[in-house]
Amino acid sequence: MRSSLLARRRTTTTRRRSYSWSGETPARAPLYFFNSLLVCLLPLMAAAQGVLAQVPERWNDARALALVERAREVRESVVIDSAFHSYRGEARGYVYFFIDRPDSDDRTLVKADQIALDVFWQAPNDIRQQIVGLRDAKVLPTNIRYHLDHLTVVQDDFGDFIRLGDGDEVEQVLHPVGPASEDKYDFLLADSLTISYGGGAKEVRVYELRIRPRDYDAPGFVGSIFLDRASAAIVRMNFTFTPAAYVDPYLDYIRISLDNALWEGKYWLPYRQEVELRRELPVLDFLAGSIIRGRFEIGGYEFNADMPPAVRLGRRVTSVSAAERAAFPFERGLFDDLQEDGLASSPSMAEIRERASQILRQRFSSGLSPIRLYFGSASDLSRHNRAEGQFWGAGVAVRPERDVVLRTTVGYATGRDKASGAFAATGGPGPVVPTFRAYWDGLADMGQTAGASPLVNSLATTLGIGDYLDPYFKRGVQLTFSNGRPGGSRVSVRMERHESATDVVSDSPGQDLRSVRSVQEGTLGAVDMTVTTGLPLAGRSTLTGTFGHLDSNAFGSLLGEARWTFESSADTRRVEVSASAGAVSGGAPAQTLFLLGGRETLPGHAYRDFVGDRFWLVKTEATLPLRAPGVSARVFGAVGASYLGDRILPADWAGGASQGVRASVGVGLAFGWDVVRLDLGRGVRGGGWEVVFSVAPKFRPWL
Repeated sequence: MRSSLLARRRTTTTRRRSYSWSGETPARAPLYFFNSLLVCLLPLMAAAQGVLAQVPERWNDARALALVERAREVRESVVIDSAFHSYRGEARGYVYFFIDRPDSDDRTLVKADQIALDVFWQAPNDIRQQIVGLRDAKVLPTNIRYHLDHLTVVQDDFGDFIRLGDGDEVEQVLHPVGPASEDKYDFLLADSLTISYGGGAKEVRVYELRIRPRDYDAPGFVGSIFLDRASAAIVRMNFTFTPAAYVDPYLDYIRISLDNALWEGKYWLPYRQEVELRRELPVLDFLAGSIIRGRFEIGGYEFNADMPPAVRLGRRVTSVSAAERAAFPFERGLFDDLQEDGLASSPSMAEIRERASQILRQRFSSGLSPIRLYFGSASDLSRHNRAEGQFWGAGVAVRPERDVVLRTTVGYATGRDKASGAFAATGGPGPVVPTFRAYWDGLADMGQTAGASPLVNSLATTLGIGDYLDPYFKRGVQLTFSNGRPGGSRVSVRMERHESATDVVSDSPGQDLRSVRSVQEGTLGAVDMTVTTGLPLAGRSTLTGTFGHLDSNAFGSLLGEARWTFESSADTRRVEVSASAGAVSGGAPAQTLFLLGGRETLPGHAYRDFVGDRFWLVKTEATLPLRAPGVSARVFGAVGASYLGDRILPADWAGGASQGVRASVGVGLAFGWDVVRLDLGRGVRGGGWEVVFSVAPKFRPWL
């Protein structure tokens, strides 16, 4: 069998066992914060190094090689039981296609498929499958067509050679217990485990055998197989591949988990299977990729059942008619599995990544080129705003080894007639992942919420509608330590120079477009800490605290947000509720104040006209399909306030405190799977009408 499937596993495993700026010297306080943070983090970094420290390993010892030989003999046995000559089983599964950003938790479903299969085996090794049920739904427009083996299951642990995607993805990788596999692989007897399956009702003792290729530059298997201690039969396979194994240049990785279970107390047959394939553009690091994930469960075995003639005489994989497939009575809904497990990587896939990292050490393991063009978003290539005029940029990403990424960007703003640049280095597989950033004349925006995506803002500025930035420029360095999870908790220390921006595009600054607000210029040293936690009802909260020092003024700030999203995976039906609040101390510079009003906060009120050193804001919105997926209706509301106390704003700042609670209500339309939105909002208590054109938040990071 050369099919590649792919499914969910919920089994459990129990183990036995001196910085300076040109023309000035920075204040002592920022440097003190920097050193203090490093002192605090040294024990944590040392602990992380201890976790990753190498321990003596006995590869290819006699016991490991003997296990390989036993497993090979079991696989090569033509007759397992003289009374066992055939079986028939049922497989039920899901295949999802979605897009993701590695630097965030956001994953967007594009298409979902649900499959029902009848699987057959007849001695000595005649394997057949028939698709008896198939239905799908597109959440976003796509013309993707899967390889046939993405919709089927693996019945023979891949045979002697592993082949995926009809050979377009992986071609002829030798199985770790295939013929003469000792010549190609190294083996390590890693552990003795107890694996439970069947809802935890059954347990089996196994050996974990880790496998690595002897030649990392050749196509090969990387991962673990788990062998039954009594018979050396394969119970589980968790693995990925060397980069040379990938035929498709778009492939980042393929991870596969296969689980077998003991049936009738005699026969090790497929039980659960899962696969995850990730692709990116081979020449462009755009911080976005596509993932295909398949999950299947196999059971309902009938032993010594006859194979139907139509199946036996047909191809390896056949299908009933389209009408019969559509009419199949699925036991579960099309999105039931997704609503239970979500789009995050399963424990099986995370385990495969961790194990491969241990086996490969620091070797580069992606199928993508280690050197690619880099754009963090479309606006890194081109954008337009009143502080820069037209901006052009480009970048390069380099991955010298596993889990280490170097990215550099350069750009030029025609309006300012100045260049800018940035460099970032991220490295380490966890549990603490450091990221170093250096940036020169980087564009920054005031306020706690982005007013518009860079693309929408560029269109609005070019057309003279408005500029939704309150820009200033910063140059400096930043060191961040995170928990290794996108969007997770992190601590950072930074030292940067802040400079005010000017309007370089308007004939009459302050009239053609909003005036550019000045900032308190100087050298800032700051420590930031962000903590993310889950909330009841699948909510998510983020709390960020900052302690900083700008020239002679020390300050602190606190910003928190809680968000709940309730949505239907089948259509654009969604309800979102969020609450945010923040405060800064009296010595905080003007650029750290909170801004409310207009799009993204209180539509219908003057844009960012409410300024505060304290604020709160509650928003809710609902999207309901009208003619799904093309058009949906939207309703929304917001209420909030800002407070200034006795703070005096810079002379060129418009607006002030909200003078009490302000609110907004509105309606709108969403087009094309809720990608583009057109809203009409009304400000309550002193506001007016406002038309807001925007892109759905989940797509803004790419723009």
